[in-house]
Amino acid sequence: MKPVKTILSNAIILISLIFLVVACNDNTIPKPRGFFRIDTPKRAYKVLDSIYPYVFEYPVYSVITSDPNAPDEPNWINIDYKGFKGKLHISYKVVNNNLDVFTEDAHSMVMKHIPKASAIQEVRIDNDKNNVHGIIYDIEGTGAASPYQFFVTDSTKHFMRGALYFSALPNNDSLAPVITFLKEDINHMLETLRWK
Repeated sequence: MKPVKTILSNAIILISLIFLVVACNDNTIPKPRGFFRIDTPKRAYKVLDSIYPYVFEYPVYSVITSDPNAPDEPNWINIDYKGFKGKLHISYKVVNNNLDVFTEDAHSMVMKHIPKASAIQEVRIDNDKNNVHGIIYDIEGTGAASPYQFFVTDSTKHFMRGALYFSALPNNDSLAPVITFLKEDINHMLETLRWK
């Protein structure tokens, strides 16, 4: 007769082997590809009121820089969102009986995204109090280079266009939380925009 310890240790070894055989089958299901978690900062704004012919509130976690690609345009700026590798390009023009040229140009810049866009939604801006009117273009689609663009004007003197870009390959599925977060900041900027 075998001692109880030997029977018990053989049973443990047998059970371990059964678990090992069951656990090592080839019916594993791979996990779907995931994206890094993106933490967003607490919202806070400061006023941009300087030499530019416009005033608005922008996020404290962003930096205003002049546009290095347009040295002859002193009122063109970039709002850099360094933590997100994003940039809002803002161009400004003085209206002089050429508003239709500017609005058509803004519209054609959005239409360049049609091949990569799954939808383009237009949202009208009408802020009578600050005399700011225009259109926001919400561009959906995983490969669209600029997911959010806008133009605003007072119809007589001022015209501003903005486009959000990221320093990354366009994959708006992975950038969706950041895009949603920055859209609210851009909307806040447009709500607080005033002309000088």
